[in-house]
Amino acid sequence: MFQKLFHWIVGKPQPHHQLGNSQSCIFCRAYSTNRSDFDIVWEDDVFVAFRDIRPSAQDHIQLIPKTHIDSIKKLSQKDVNMLRRMEEIGHSILDTFNVPVSKRKMGFHIPPFNSIHHLHLHVQSLPYISPIHRLKYPFVRGFGGYDKGFSWFAEIGQAIRILEKGHRVTVAPC
Repeated sequence: MFQKLFHWIVGKPQPHHQLGNSQSCIFCRAYSTNRSDFDIVWEDDVFVAFRDIRPSAQDHIQLIPKTHIDSIKKLSQKDVNMLRRMEEIGHSILDTFNVPVSKRKMGFHIPPFNSIHHLHLHVQSLPYISPIHRLKYPFVRGFGGYDKGFSWFAEIGQAIRILEKGHRVTVAPC
């Protein structure tokens, strides 16, 4: 029962053969020649953004790099500028939807609590469509020297601060 509830909340994980393989990655198709399954809302040479097929919020966009990166756990200090650029793009997209800053949320699920193994920034305009959907994106403040508490979701600002310090983004406090 717990496994069904877990998969309902965070989504069912991809089969193992798709992990780290850009040829079979669902999100890699968004920047390939076979992109008809994606409602693309923004794109440049490095990133592409499209509407989530199972939105949790009023507006729910996935922003991905056009280079296959498995997840936020694979990033390091050298990737901070990429995340800053993703944050800028996310705000730009939400600006086009006239979303007030107070109604914006952007962040990453942390493995094993992600259903797609391709780095993707959730760009959302609140409110969530239900209290259950809200549970998928918990914001947990850090404590002591930590920027993030125990959580399967890291907001973009938390992720940037963690990587700037030379640490990795994990489910545990970091």
